[in-house]
Amino acid sequence: MALVRETATDDWPVLREIRLAALRDAPDAFASTHAKEETLDESAWRARIARGGSFLAYVPEISASEPVGLVGGYDTEPGTVGLISMWVRPQARGHGVGEALIAAVLEWAQARHARSVHLWVTEANKPARRLYERCGFKPTGERQPLPSNPALDELALARPL
Repeated sequence: MALVRETATDDWPVLREIRLAALRDAPDAFASTHAKEETLDESAWRARIARGGSFLAYVPEISASEPVGLVGGYDTEPGTVGLISMWVRPQARGHGVGEALIAAVLEWAQARHARSVHLWVTEANKPARRLYERCGFKPTGERQPLPSNPALDELALARPL
């Protein structure tokens, strides 16, 4: 069973490590790059956490001390929360971590009185699209080039709350 918690400011080294692992593992799944985020200093990571909406997932049977997944939520516009930076370590996939992380962002969004949650997913990332659709997200018809690799397209998905 996945346990999810929102990050605290002192979690910055843990958040940095898992975020860089995600960018190494799936460079075409994110709007940023490993090279860019590797240069961020402690204050930048603390500032990211201070905004709120950063979550880490743990599965004690896999690792009691190391997070196995991360996700972020942020306010995009009034009534809408964006879901970003979703990633699960390969050894934890298939253990409900993705669903637990999405549920954390949905709860966080509801607490902020959002009416919907919006996300972008790389068109070729079929497993992520299936996960989001299982969790109630539907395509909006929007598409855009992936900022970190404009040769790839992203599709927008949204879920009402």
